[in-house]
Amino acid sequence: MNTMEVSAAERQAYELIRNWLSSRCGISYPEHKSPVLRQRLARVTRGFGYTNLNELAQGILNEKIEEVQLAVMHAASTNHTYFFREPEVLRNFQDMILNDLRNRREVRIWSAAASTGDEAYSIAILFAETLGIEALGRLNILGTDISGPVVERAEMGVFPKRQFAQTDPDLLRRYFEPTGIEQFRVIEKIRRTCTFRRMNLMAQPYPFSKPFQVVFCRNILYYFEKADQTKTLEAIYDVTEPGGWLVTSVTESIRDLGSRWEPVTTGIYRRAK
Repeated sequence: MNTMEVSAAERQAYELIRNWLSSRCGISYPEHKSPVLRQRLARVTRGFGYTNLNELAQGILNEKIEEVQLAVMHAASTNHTYFFREPEVLRNFQDMILNDLRNRREVRIWSAAASTGDEAYSIAILFAETLGIEALGRLNILGTDISGPVVERAEMGVFPKRQFAQTDPDLLRRYFEPTGIEQFRVIEKIRRTCTFRRMNLMAQPYPFSKPFQVVFCRNILYYFEKADQTKTLEAIYDVTEPGGWLVTSVTESIRDLGSRWEPVTTGIYRRAK
């Protein structure tokens, strides 16, 4: 097979994988992000001992090897995160939403793209700071992510120093314990409020028996095609109680997506009561 034929076959395999990611996970990689996805797929290809993308596509699509599929989903999902990301949105969460929930006997919050757990633990810390450490006894946070490896990291609750670049040193001192070289573990009182599970946001409707008061869905929707963004927002709406809240990123406006969510302020939306 000559170089042009190999190149054409590789391009076809790449497109097959890209389309599979879109249909299976809702993860969309436009053409200008092709180098990023190719680099990530190359690591998976080497990791499984494949010689090219054709073999990787074969493992995903034809042989349906779950281990390979999960590795590709993990590689394609973006897991750059840190504690107390987007302070403006978190201040709105504290001032507006937590005060609204102050007298609730049970508070259920979903971090719908939890990555390594930074967001979920940040939410728990803000809850303790706003309502008191004793209020943690009525808080349940579910963190979900499509990537199994990052869910495992979230459950451990141990983070490198670089993920605390935007963390108040006083909060770091009170809610984390040094462990190892430049690593910190979330204290037990915060860790036990959070449960982490692997979940694909495209697998709808969602299998929850009890509704949430708040759902965080930040920095994930812009990886979806527009139709999938709307479907996901509607599925989240259905598992949020009347009067409940949605927290998004400052860089993601959902106002033009035709969902039922009512805008409140920057990054904050509400379900009708």
